[in-house]
Amino acid sequence: MVKKIIFILLLATAQNSFSQKVEYAVSEKLKHGKQGEIIQLPGFIDQNFTKISFKKVVLPGPQFIISDDPEYIRLPEAIATKETVQPGSVRLYVYNVNAVKEPEKMPRKITAVIKNLGTSTLHLRMLRYSSQKPSGNYFLIGKQGLYDYFSSKESQKIVKVKPGKTVAIDEQLEKNVVQFDELTHGLYEFVIDQPAEIAVLQTSPQQAGSIAYENITNIIPTSHKNAGRGLFGVSNYQITSDKILNTDEPVSQLIIADGIDDTWVLGKEGVSGKEAKLAGNYGVMYNVELNWKSTNGKGLVLVTWNSRADNKWCSGMANSILLKNDGRADEIVSVPSNQLTTKGAPEGVLVQIFKPDPNKEIQTLKFVYSPPGASCLPTPLIFVPIDL
Repeated sequence: MVKKIIFILLLATAQNSFSQKVEYAVSEKLKHGKQGEIIQLPGFIDQNFTKISFKKVVLPGPQFIISDDPEYIRLPEAIATKETVQPGSVRLYVYNVNAVKEPEKMPRKITAVIKNLGTSTLHLRMLRYSSQKPSGNYFLIGKQGLYDYFSSKESQKIVKVKPGKTVAIDEQLEKNVVQFDELTHGLYEFVIDQPAEIAVLQTSPQQAGSIAYENITNIIPTSHKNAGRGLFGVSNYQITSDKILNTDEPVSQLIIADGIDDTWVLGKEGVSGKEAKLAGNYGVMYNVELNWKSTNGKGLVLVTWNSRADNKWCSGMANSILLKNDGRADEIVSVPSNQLTTKGAPEGVLVQIFKPDPNKEIQTLKFVYSPPGASCLPTPLIFVPIDL
């Protein structure tokens, strides 16, 4: 019996010693790591860290339309999404692929249009603009799409649309030629002053989207797959917590956009009139604000990783995160910055080292996270105390 107790004590001591060594090694790697780069963290990154309980508040934001059902448009001429919006701001997320095989594979145009349903001239002004060249590299497009969205500026250009008329929302989509299996990706935010109809369609590269919209009668029915499609009333969240992160406490993680603790946004699909679910909350902006406290001058590191690498469809993860810096310019971090994707454990990506302000007992870290297109979810946000 005594031998058994001694063995248990020795085992516990060894495990504690190993844990301390791992934590020290992790701390040193993160301390000397560069923002956005992949850090090898074997035996650490895939632990079941304590979850940070959070509060989720819906922030004022635009009417939100996503076009991802079908993701693969198999008909040469078809409307993939059709929604009606009211005067105000609108966010539109286009995520569609040319999947035409019959009668043969052919180049296509995938474009977004807006039709003025009002009685006066519609004025459209772009607030944020992100439009990528069609590509078969979905990870690259998803990552670049968020980067371009975060870095874009308001446009002063006004697009005028007469009552009953239709125009393209993005002239670049009108110019793009989309080859078979290539993804068309755009994330737009704009303001309008008349009720309008917004549609995403596939047509011939030679055909103007506005003309095609008036002639195409085939609207592909929703199948309730992929991220979905429809009009959603939630586009922005604020994430806070009653808990103050303390560098004297163990590693913890914030898990959002998982469909469990953070459920999927609901909306309505315009053609069928049925309830729509935004699986993944792609295109939703999470404004995260967490309070933290430093003990003995320690810092706090934000790390993320691909937690879904066990799934054959989730071999990589790529994202862009916007850091909100009080008193300094905001930063956009490519996740990762030193290659296209992060594969999974033992890889972690260093997003930011938050350093203590000697003049503040409690500080607030702020960043904007959006579920990365083409990547699987969730992508845990891990907070690691380190010695600086």
